[in-house]
Amino acid sequence: MLWNFPTEAQESNELNYGKAPDEFIPYGRFQDAYKWFFADPQLFLGPGREKVAPTDLETVRVGFLGPLEGSNIKNLGLQMLNGTTMAIEEANAKGGYHGIPFELMVHNDVGMWGAAANEVVKLDDEGVWGFLGSIDGIVTHVALRVALKLEIPLVNTADPDPTLTETRIPWMIRTIGDDRQNSYALALKIFKEMKLSRVAVLRTNYRYGRVGIMEFREAARRLGYPLVLEVRYDEGESEFTTQLERIRNTNPDAIMLWGNARETGMIVKQIRKMGMKQPIFGGDRLVSDSFLEIAGKDAEGVISVYPYNPEGDDPKLVAFTKDYESRFGIKPDSFAAHAYDGMNILLDAIQIAGLNRTKIRDVLTDLKTFQGYEGVTGKVVFDASWNDIGSVYMAEVKNGKFIFYPSPMDDKKMTGSIKK
Repeated sequence: MLWNFPTEAQESNELNYGKAPDEFIPYGRFQDAYKWFFADPQLFLGPGREKVAPTDLETVRVGFLGPLEGSNIKNLGLQMLNGTTMAIEEANAKGGYHGIPFELMVHNDVGMWGAAANEVVKLDDEGVWGFLGSIDGIVTHVALRVALKLEIPLVNTADPDPTLTETRIPWMIRTIGDDRQNSYALALKIFKEMKLSRVAVLRTNYRYGRVGIMEFREAARRLGYPLVLEVRYDEGESEFTTQLERIRNTNPDAIMLWGNARETGMIVKQIRKMGMKQPIFGGDRLVSDSFLEIAGKDAEGVISVYPYNPEGDDPKLVAFTKDYESRFGIKPDSFAAHAYDGMNILLDAIQIAGLNRTKIRDVLTDLKTFQGYEGVTGKVVFDASWNDIGSVYMAEVKNGKFIFYPSPMDDKKMTGSIKK
């Protein structure tokens, strides 16, 4: 088995919600909360465990929902599909489910509410026992609600939207750190470690930027450094002079960018072309070869956050990276690696629970079986909302490449006492 059982049933039960440092707790300096939300898992008391497993299956179907066509993030979806495919192939090479091969049912999302719902209904019609998806926050929120209605277990490996697990829908787990972890790490790095105080933000206008920057904005304010400016751009833009002139007029100490690699790469070049020398920080999607190619030498010194360390020396990670490059001819990114781990978790849950969706859900959400799961992306630590609050890393461009190192979130001197 790939997981390790922790010394306690739940490793995270002494942490603040979302692994938030004490300084980031709303009104935490003034009084304790009257009521704590998300401190206990939402129970599922419905039926379904009595259903008998079918005996005439030729394959055991599992689903995939991701942006593959008609989306500006289809490159991320293809990496996610590759990681999922590798997990399926390896499981089948080991005998599948009691000698029956797993079959992957692939569905495309295009970032539309109705389309996402329709695709999950198709997955149900195909008889999947669980599915993995998606990246876009709008799609995943809709997919989760349809999964609740149809009672299909869902493993999310790519959507960092902090509000996703706050729905408290007990049919989904998330195996990647969300933008709370990312924002806390960046806030500690910028305000406490680097002693900067005036930050301006330029972010994408779609949900990834709008929701992603929310936790950073709040963390900055609670540390006493409210943002001096927050401006936006639309996906597909290539000229950002108007927004950058507004930022330059505020004379910030640092600039935060939150968007996809294409736009952030162009923005960095335009920042430097305009003579602005402030340190530049960014969200996790900035960390890519595409960003480095677009930004060129101007990428030097840019600091971002990343949900794992792809340069680590863990034997599982080294083997995965080698096999992935051999299989697909490209390097795996976060979307590939987390999809590989997430699909392995789903397949293991099927092996343990058998062919019963409710029992598969029980295993995924019991906060014991996969607590401390050691995947290629590191250790998964679930909180009571089934959200991964394991370690995130800093990624800094040095000599034309990203260098990864632990984030301040793992430094007890930086985060202070963390309590329940």
